[in-house]
Amino acid sequence: MLDMAMTVPYRSIPDMFFQRAASTPDRRAFGHPGPDGEPEWLTWARVKQRATAIAAGLIGLGVAPEDRVAIMAGTRLDWVLADLGVMCAGAATTTVYPATEPEEAAYIVADSGARVLIAENAKHAAKVHGVPLDAVVLMDGEAATAAAESTERAESSPDNAAEPVPTILLAELERRGAAALAADAGLIDRVIQRVRPDQLATLIYTSGTTGRPKGVELLHLGWCWEGVAQLMDDLMVPEDLHFLWLPLSHSFGKTLLCGVIHGGVVTYVDGRVDEIVPNLARIRPTLMCAAPRVFEKVYNGTVTTAHANPVTAKIFAWAVRVGLDVVRRQQAGRPVPVHLAVQRAISDRLVFAKLRAKLGGRMRAMVSGSAPLSREIAEFFAAARLTLLEGYGLTEASAGDFCNRPGRPRIGTVGTRLGDLECRINEDGEVLLRGAPVMRAYHNLPDETAAVFTPDGYFRTGDIGELDADGYLRITDRKKDLIKTSGGKYVAPTHVEGLFKAICPYVSQVVVVGQARNYCTMLLSMDPDAIVSWAANGPLAGRPYSEIVVSPQVHELVAACVKELNGKLNRWETIKKFTILPRDLSIEDGELTPSLKIKRRVVERSFAGQIEEMYAGTLAEL
Repeated sequence: MLDMAMTVPYRSIPDMFFQRAASTPDRRAFGHPGPDGEPEWLTWARVKQRATAIAAGLIGLGVAPEDRVAIMAGTRLDWVLADLGVMCAGAATTTVYPATEPEEAAYIVADSGARVLIAENAKHAAKVHGVPLDAVVLMDGEAATAAAESTERAESSPDNAAEPVPTILLAELERRGAAALAADAGLIDRVIQRVRPDQLATLIYTSGTTGRPKGVELLHLGWCWEGVAQLMDDLMVPEDLHFLWLPLSHSFGKTLLCGVIHGGVVTYVDGRVDEIVPNLARIRPTLMCAAPRVFEKVYNGTVTTAHANPVTAKIFAWAVRVGLDVVRRQQAGRPVPVHLAVQRAISDRLVFAKLRAKLGGRMRAMVSGSAPLSREIAEFFAAARLTLLEGYGLTEASAGDFCNRPGRPRIGTVGTRLGDLECRINEDGEVLLRGAPVMRAYHNLPDETAAVFTPDGYFRTGDIGELDADGYLRITDRKKDLIKTSGGKYVAPTHVEGLFKAICPYVSQVVVVGQARNYCTMLLSMDPDAIVSWAANGPLAGRPYSEIVVSPQVHELVAACVKELNGKLNRWETIKKFTILPRDLSIEDGELTPSLKIKRRVVERSFAGQIEEMYAGTLAEL
């Protein structure tokens, strides 16, 4: 229930941004890789100068309040500056993942009604060829080349129907805007004064696990609410050094930016996945947020490294047992005996201090969101004295809705609600939310909008969950993902999949199958780094991934893990057969969303032959 309305001291995102810049103009704001690879930093005053110049440049292109401007780029400083520029122009940002296929990208840009596209490069811009736009702005490349390509495409289109789209570089847009502000210094201030809390700020299209994406209309009030809520219980603190590599096209990244602006949190921005580990050592952050897959990779790498020889494996196993004993006692509110505390101190120095050093050595907190985190992996990080806080939210509710807090996490839950968000559990177990961060509507979809709200204004999340007496929420599964076997038993696949990932550190993705079947089966892919490392110690050393995963040795390895898994499950949940896939699931093949959620229906279609083979009984029963 609602306790007391949370105070949000801002009218809009640009109002919040301007107040931040005025409060700490000379404080470091955002960092990014410089030409030599070393970090370069911008102050809040410099960020304001650049963002307002971009805003003035957009206004010069004809962008008016509440017009949509699409951004299609990877996570980088230019994305942040462009988004702030759109906000300061009074417009709304439509986000497009750079990996989005052309057909879907064109649909998103067209459906949103975007007038301008800001793209990372000409290749990305080409994905929306044929969509009517007033202009294209490129972060990288040569504008003349892009304009020539646009003209060539227009001339080669049927009947020369397409008009070439004016194309300029972001640097040129910024230069034009700076000149406009030199002539009219109060231009952006006047625009910002008119931006209302109930005005559209962002259109984020849910990638979804089935069907065409839906545009989620999110307002300035909700984003400002998110910024304030994140600082209330130390999820962020002004003293943090935040490493931001998450996709900014996703609501998780956007809500973090709002917390950064409200708190003035110093943030290093670099979305290159292959640079995450080097950046941890280079930047030494105190705060990082990620999807569970990242923490699974850390876990897998730690386990496989420890198992490189029998001595380290034995020490590692002992350290984990000691750490888990302490963590489970603490979670249950039981005291930790002196002898156990001494053992933990020794095991910490021998094992876990090295893991913390790999993460930069200064990590105050990490937040896992966008998909379920395995309880066992959360406990492993706690055993390593690494604060890993699981949270929960949806794009339709601005991403940040529940989260565990530093100092009082409850492993196995997604924590307590942020701010004054209202939550109740429906009769069928569905989690319902109401409050400032909840969307206004699905864009241009009034019937679908009406269907997801209760008569008293609660949003139907589609997730099944439980609230305990202290307000901690436990998500048990997606309502539409629950499996009902032909015997009438319900199975929560994410629960089974999470257990298996903790048992088998060599696995990457897991999909439990069993809807309307008489038993459950499992598709799985192996983690390329972990399984190659495992193979290096035996007869498969030097073999490519494709040969390793089809070997009898790997089948035996997985079979042993499945047997252990089945010992933890109810009879109707047990996995009778499994298939190891020849490759990992990927965003590029359409099997994962950009936030790394599994598209179950796509996976089941892609590997329908393997599934039918398991149910035809041609694979050996476990």
